[in-house]
Amino acid sequence: MARDQAPRVGTRYITSNEHPLLRPKDAASIILLDRAGPDIRFLVGKRARAHTFMPNFYVFPGGRRDRADSRVGVAKPLKEPVIQRLMARTDRTMTTARAQALAVAAIRETFEEAGLVIAGDGKVGLHSDWTGFSERGLAPDLSALRYVARAITPPRQSRRFDTRFFACFLDEIGADPKDVSDSEELQDLTWIGFADVDQMQLPRITRTIIDDLQNVLGSETELPYGQPVPFYYVKHGTFVRDII
Repeated sequence: MARDQAPRVGTRYITSNEHPLLRPKDAASIILLDRAGPDIRFLVGKRARAHTFMPNFYVFPGGRRDRADSRVGVAKPLKEPVIQRLMARTDRTMTTARAQALAVAAIRETFEEAGLVIAGDGKVGLHSDWTGFSERGLAPDLSALRYVARAITPPRQSRRFDTRFFACFLDEIGADPKDVSDSEELQDLTWIGFADVDQMQLPRITRTIIDDLQNVLGSETELPYGQPVPFYYVKHGTFVRDII
């Protein structure tokens, strides 16, 4: 979330006047899960040093939702329980199309940052950001994505995002760990397990979400589509965890 990492749940968050109070922008990330081996692994990549926001931190592929993402054709939509969770705890401007666009954005960013195509046969339309899909006759396939977390960057940061985190299993999208490749946005793409987290320079909120995911997978190995979603944000100066 923030470049200096998010505070712990229940602690006071001290703001400064270093940055203005920005309205969070919609964003989305995908946690890609490889369960082919004895232990589940997930993909992280290192943000380039030139980035203003979280340089040199390892993060999941993802980024901002673009306006055009709500107009992109899809091969298969999100599962209904996922849409219902995405629509919860939002303002009046959140529509089904905008909710689905969050998943579309996550797939677009995963392709741009890691080279992985999560798609099926279909037409995306005339959108310049999707030529890698349209040239193959493909459109984003949202059907395997689970909604697993939401986090809003604390106030007074250089960037603020209202990020929805999705997760999916590689075998469900017909992908292989070798299919990913570094980009200008994410470098040193690495598949790590839960035991490797302490050795990686991860934002604290990312570690928290990984802990949540590990707990769910410990009892629900297939990761249900309609599961409760942890929601992290700062309220009245305190970092809190709610459930959607």
